[in-house]
Formats: sequence, structure tokens, C-alpha cells
Amino acid sequence: MTMERKTAQEFDQELLDLYDYYVHGQIDRRTFLQRAGKYAVGGLTAIALLEMLSPQYALAAQVPKEDPRVKTEYLKYPSPAGHGEMRGLFAKPANATGKLPGVIVVHENRGLNPYIEDVARRVALAGFVAFAPDALYPLGGYPGNDDEGRTMQQKLDRLKIPEDFVAAAKFLHPHAACNGKLGVVGFCFGGAISNTLAWRLPDIIKAAVPYYGGQPTAEEAAKIKGSLLIHYAELDTRVNAGWPAYETALKANQVDYQTYIYPKVNHGFHNDTTPRYDKEAAELSWTRTIAFFKQKLA
Repeated sequence: MTMERKTAQEFDQELLDLYDYYVHGQIDRRTFLQRAGKYAVGGLTAIALLEMLSPQYALAAQVPKEDPRVKTEYLKYPSPAGHGEMRGLFAKPANATGKLPGVIVVHENRGLNPYIEDVARRVALAGFVAFAPDALYPLGGYPGNDDEGRTMQQKLDRLKIPEDFVAAAKFLHPHAACNGKLGVVGFCFGGAISNTLAWRLPDIIKAAVPYYGGQPTAEEAAKIKGSLLIHYAELDTRVNAGWPAYETALKANQVDYQTYIYPKVNHGFHNDTTPRYDKEAAELSWTRTIAFFKQKLA
């Protein structure tokens, strides 16, 4: 069976917003299905709508696992202030000679799924060493589907999860393949973690790229020394609500930042496995991201 990606334009915006609330834990599955019922017309069911909106990971293979241009392996690392032992996908160009800048790749609120692994390979293909930790490793790792992954991530200690990503940056920074220049890119939850690493590790993180990520406080933002490239979706009112205060703090502390708000697209527009994907915005933002890393980590 061939996979066909639906587009956001095929769904009512209210339904897309409902799905956003569901995947971010603001409503449960039952409530989503109840409210989605009014859009279940023409023989469709609410469950069918949920399946149509959910990721199809067969579509996430811009750089396939077997791609000979990229060398990957899973590496474990210590996280003493977090969940103890952690694991992530390490990726680098197969033809790499010498040390390269490093980039931490941070997943959404459901673990290291195939889309984020693919993003890590894309980062490696662009000339960096990439490391994509799996927050779910203490519970056995990404379970193979997002619903279960999201439930698992909610069971983790919320105060320890950021420590696991701080530990990942501290692991990659002195790694033999890394030249010590470090960046971070993350999506949704990972966008928030990208912001967090920027202020938690101001002397290590030289470049942070949060995609539609939650913002730190003004006091936290004041600690950032690296550069930021911030991507938002115009229709993502939930996350965008925190941007004005964040921008005020960045300006007040003379932080180097650039922001792009992509018109008429939804939260998750970079994820090429769901209908919220927007090819034009995803490709433009990614071109900007790689150029930013090449400039700031040169």
C-alpha cells in the first residue's frame, strides 16, 4: 500500500487545533474523539480522522538508515543529575576526516521516533556530528508509536528530563569526533529544550535553533551567550503567546537572535510525516538552519 500524505488544507483548522491540544496533553483521547465527531462526515469516523492526522513514519526517510553517506550508531552516556544512563543516536558523515562541529537534535514530546532519527542523519549529511538523545531510554526507549511514547514521556521525572539533555551536550562537546563547537536544534518539546540548553550551557552552546518551542523566563534568557535562530508557525497561537515576552528579554540582554514566523502554517510544520507538514516552510526553515549552523559553528 502506498502512503499518501494528507495536507493541512484538507482539514478544518479547529480540528487541527484539537489535534494539537491532544498531542500536547491538554485534552485526552476520549475528549478529542468526542469533539472531532462533528468533522466525521461522509463515512469517516473520529478514529479515522485521528489516524489521518497521526504520523506515518514510512514517509520519514529523506536520508534512509542504510544511506552510505552517513555513519550512525547508538551511544550510551551518563546523566548523573538526570535518569542515570541514557542513550542517543550518533550520526556523522561517512567520509569525515578530522573533527567537526556538533549538533544536539532534540525530539518532540514522544521520544526518539523515526522522523527525529532522520533529522539527525540530515544534520550529519550537512557536515556535522549529530547526537539525538532518547528521553524514553530509561523506560526502554521509543516504543514504536507516538501515543505510547507520549504516555511514557509523561511518566518520567519532569525535572530530570532537561538534565538528560544537558548531559548529552556535555557528552558530545568533548567527543573525539567533535571539535568542541556545539549547536542544538529541537522541535516542539525539543524546541523548549533547545532554549533551555542555550541558557543552561551558555559557554558551550554557540547556536540554538528552537522550532515552535516553549520559551524560558526573562531571568533565564538573560544568561544566553550564544546565537538563536527561532522558527514559529503563524497558526500556532499556543506557543506563540510566549514570544513577545521572550523577545523583550532577548533584546534587553542584547542576545544575538533571528526569528521567522512562517505564514499560514501549523505547529509541527517541519515534521514530514503528518498533515501539518508544510513543504515550503519546512525546506526554507531547514536551509536557514543549516546555513546558521555553518556560520555560527565555523
